[in-house]
Amino acid sequence: MHKFYVSIYQINYVPEKKMLQITSRIFMDDLNDILKSKYNQKTNIGEPNETPEDIVLMKKYIGGNFSIKINGQQKSINYLSKELEGNVVICYYNVKEISKIKTLEIQNTTLFDLNSDQQNIIQTTIYGKKHSLLLTPDNVKGLLKP
Repeated sequence: MHKFYVSIYQINYVPEKKMLQITSRIFMDDLNDILKSKYNQKTNIGEPNETPEDIVLMKKYIGGNFSIKINGQQKSINYLSKELEGNVVICYYNVKEISKIKTLEIQNTTLFDLNSDQQNIIQTTIYGKKHSLLLTPDNVKGLLKP
């Protein structure tokens, strides 16, 4: 078990593709624990016996706890793939058809039900400028005006 509870999300805006590229890093054991708690089903995300159903539950959970609004409009986050780095599950997402960003609102409650010490760090690069947000159970959303 690890002693700190953090997940990291990197969000980069690629103007020439009119797209946000998103990477999330979440500890494998936390992800499996929250899925078991939330859906009453044991999952094996990142393990050799992982099933397609495990991935469906993971996508459903993250989709219900991580959302983005651009210029005040809710956007669909597209899951692309995942990989494992040690005991961390790295997921890749994108948000398409973004011609300009005036405001970026991020809400992220991922794993807050699992541990009250959970912190979700959001790092963004928009128009070449870096911004960071620290989201906690007491502060679940942030607004950036790049």
